[in-house]
Order: sequence, then structure tokens, then C-alpha cells
Amino acid sequence: MKSYDCVIVGGGMVGAASALSLAELGLKVAVVERALPQAFEPGQPFDLRVSAISLSSQYLLEQVGAWQQISQWRLCPYKRLGVWEQELSYAEFNSDDIGQSHLGAIIENRLIQLALLDQVKNHDNICLYCPDSLTSFVQYEQGVDIELSQETVKAKLLIAADGANSRVRQLAGIGTTGWDYQQSAMLINVNTGLEQQDITWQQFFPTGPVAMLPMPGQHASLVWYHHRDEIKRLKTLSLKQLEQAVMASFPKRLGQVEVLDRASFDLTRRHANQYQKQRVVLMGDAAHSINPMAGQGVNLGFKDVKALQKVIAEAIGNGECWHDPAVLARYEKLRRHDNLLMMSAMDALYASFSHPSLLMKGLRNAGLFIANRAPVLKNKALAYACGL
Repeated sequence: MKSYDCVIVGGGMVGAASALSLAELGLKVAVVERALPQAFEPGQPFDLRVSAISLSSQYLLEQVGAWQQISQWRLCPYKRLGVWEQELSYAEFNSDDIGQSHLGAIIENRLIQLALLDQVKNHDNICLYCPDSLTSFVQYEQGVDIELSQETVKAKLLIAADGANSRVRQLAGIGTTGWDYQQSAMLINVNTGLEQQDITWQQFFPTGPVAMLPMPGQHASLVWYHHRDEIKRLKTLSLKQLEQAVMASFPKRLGQVEVLDRASFDLTRRHANQYQKQRVVLMGDAAHSINPMAGQGVNLGFKDVKALQKVIAEAIGNGECWHDPAVLARYEKLRRHDNLLMMSAMDALYASFSHPSLLMKGLRNAGLFIANRAPVLKNKALAYACGL
């Protein structure tokens, strides 16, 4: 039976980044992934699933060697973030105000995963099991016996990076709390009449926001939040009909667009009741799934990656048993409060802008108006969102 320091179930963005960050510490790591993503070719259409990668997440990707490849493929950096409900309350955040060249970059999820997996495949301390999947596992005092579909392996630590419906979390008996938002989001890829922009923006409506994420060239990714029945109706439209609906419902600053593709997903919140149970650790969506309104999902997952690396590195440096459950518990202490704070902030934002009363509408627009004219407060919030 093969033995590893860590076995990570899930080779997505968070799982692959975690493998590389722990392998940097000299640990022997295995990654279990069901299927590899489609290889990149320059002429491919843009994927629907994209992420707004923060500066902090960019630094992690640079650290593990993936950013260089992503930069050679395609990404769209942005300097500004615009938020408003009414035009009078428009608030804009600019990277210049916090001394940075940009706030982040819009990147297709598949390209991030591909670049990370390229590094995983070439790392001497990492073994990739793909295609493979977890069947079961048994914890005991010194480690974990892990049964995969192909073979059984041993590990000192089992990491769940297998998504919101985590099999590892379920087998570990870790429950979740959360709810459905009774809303869905439609992702829409478009050609734009405008050249690549350096701004991403979001306008709020009682039914949910609409957002524009710039993509390379004359392309953009639109996000349309609405009640589930309305998103279902929009899904039945032809691309031309959807284009007309976008032009009627999105702000005029979007300009003329041509709809190329679309998909949708329901909005839910899930938070694991614990991030660590003996020698099992949860990270990314396995631990927390958040309202995607501010695009913080994968950025929170990358913060998990850095926190676990920090905890284990400090334990090794102090001569402690790095995989002792008491040491692993420090990871949850580092991350749970921060994740809960961001999740609660997104819920408060969602509740505020969906509230129909005129009083609430006046208060939230006044808040944006004031925030745009309070540079110290605005820049602190911006730096936090960037992970700085």
C-alpha cells in the first residue's frame, strides 16, 4: 500500500493549489481527480465559468508557478470596480488609490486549473491519480486509510477539496448549515461593441444585480441575477431573443452586444459545521459556498490554501507533529471567522439591495454616495477585498 503525507481529494483550482503549496514544504502529496479539463488552444471560445482573481490569489498562483502559464494563455486585468443602484449613488474603486497596478484579473476557471495541474504533473513530490475517485476512508490514531476506485493508499492527512457536495465531508460525518437564496444567476458570454475595458461593474436591482466582467479583446462575461422562474424563462429564449433582453435590462454603458453562449446556476449558501475532524481537513467549497455577488468564492478557497500551508510550516519549524489534530485545528481557527465575515457581508448586501421599501432604497444609495466620498474607508475596504 502506497503511503503519502497528504492525500487531496479534488484536483480543481483549490485542490491543485493546495497540493503545490504543501509539496513546497517537502511533503509527499497525492491528488485524486475524476477527470482532466480540456486542454487549452488559443482559438477556443471563452468558457462560461470565470473568476475574478484578487491580487492575493494572484500572488499565490505566482508562488506555485501557475501564473506565468496563465499569463501566456489569456486573462483580463482590471483597474476599476464600479457599483451603483441609481446613477447619483455611483461608487468607483480604483487600484491607483491603494498603490496597485490593478485590482485583479478575470480568468476562466479551466485555465487556472490547467495551469496548476501542469505544475502538479511536473512536481517530484506529487502523484496525480486521474481518472480516479474516493470510495471510502477509515481514520485511526496515526493516519487515514483511503480506498480509491483503483487502489488503497495511506496518508497522515486527508484534505477535502471536492466541492460543495463533498464526498469526503459526508463520509467524515461533518454537517453543514445554510439555505437557498431562491434566486439563480445566468452567465452570458458576449461579443462587445467596446474594446477591452479596465473596469468591472455591477448595478443593483430589487430582483438582483447585473454585472459585467471584462474579457480579452471585444468580449465580456455578463452575470444576470434574478428570481429562479425568470432565469428559467430566459433560458428558453433563443440567443437573439436573449440579446434583446440583455439590451433592455442592462445599463446603457454596456453598449451593443452579441450573445454567444449562456448557462445558469442556483444560488445557495453552505457552511461546514467544522473544517477539521481528526485528520480530515476541508477547504474551498467543501468548507464554504458563498453568494457569488462579489466574486469572492475561489479567493476564499485560496486563502484557505495559504492558511493551511502556514499552519503546517510553522509546526514543522517548531518541531511539532504537523499532522496532529491539535495542530490542524489551528487552520480552522485561522479561517472560520474570516470566511464567516465575508459570507455574512454578502448576505447583508444581498438583503439590503433586495429590500423593496423606499426607506431602505434611500439608505443604501446614501451609503454608496457617502462611501465614494470617504477615501480612507473606501480604500480599506478595497484592500481587504483584494486580500492585501
